[in-house]
Amino acid sequence: MTDQLRLMAVHAHPDDESSKGAATMAKYVSEGVDVLVVTCTGGERGSILNPKLQGDAYIEEHIHEVRKKEMDEAREILGVKQEWLGFVDSGLPEGDPLPPLPEGCFALEDVDHAAGELVRRIRAFRPQVITTYDENGGYPHPDHIMTHKISMVAFESAADTEKYPEAEYGPAYQPQKLYYNQGFNRPRTEALHQAMLDRGLESPYGDWLKRWEEFGMKQRTLTTHIPCAEFYEIRDKALIAHATQIDPDGGWFKVPMEIQKEVWPTEEYELAKALVDTSLPEDDLFAGIRDNA
Repeated sequence: MTDQLRLMAVHAHPDDESSKGAATMAKYVSEGVDVLVVTCTGGERGSILNPKLQGDAYIEEHIHEVRKKEMDEAREILGVKQEWLGFVDSGLPEGDPLPPLPEGCFALEDVDHAAGELVRRIRAFRPQVITTYDENGGYPHPDHIMTHKISMVAFESAADTEKYPEAEYGPAYQPQKLYYNQGFNRPRTEALHQAMLDRGLESPYGDWLKRWEEFGMKQRTLTTHIPCAEFYEIRDKALIAHATQIDPDGGWFKVPMEIQKEVWPTEEYELAKALVDTSLPEDDLFAGIRDNA
């Protein structure tokens, strides 16, 4: 019955889909599930994080087109569908005090208006399950927080034809479950950190764990653990496709694949909303839905 199952992953920028839940999506694609990535912005204000490409005049001048091509490649690698909401990247404000956000950016859009564009995609694709970010955005980038806001409004309002009339937004539809991506969770980080130290290897996670302590970051509730280690190579290949953002020799890839698969073979989610009965913890985003598809 998997041809009737549909998963929508809502992300802020191109590359987010490959760093958050990519192995999960590849797993479901392999099972015949229809998977759609919705990307809210074009990533136009993202810094070029790969030192090998910094200073490239063509990339700097054509960053929007470059990041679109990177997304096309990652989409093909993961085997998913992908659509753009068409909003403009807000950038990550830095400084003290923080500068104002640029006029016309995604984070300054009216929430109900921006959510309407997501409602349009939900009603067209009709996913039973949606994944997005928690109220902190996973980390406090203004576009990630805005992605959370519009996802929550759209989940609640996709069936509300008074708020979003069918004539403009398509036939009403109600998704059944909504999850927060929690792949960067503390138990996983601690487990991989200790595994590296136990093997006499340098861990890339020491600073991460210090920051968790310094900022007193809240421990999230991990309700759902998706076994997907056999798709980690696909995840990494999709991530590397975002060449302006990812250094293939950087910290993302410091933990050997065999250690990752042995120590932490799952990706984690936090069930935020469910309109079906399910039993926690889960190992399937479609728990409570699959049998009735």
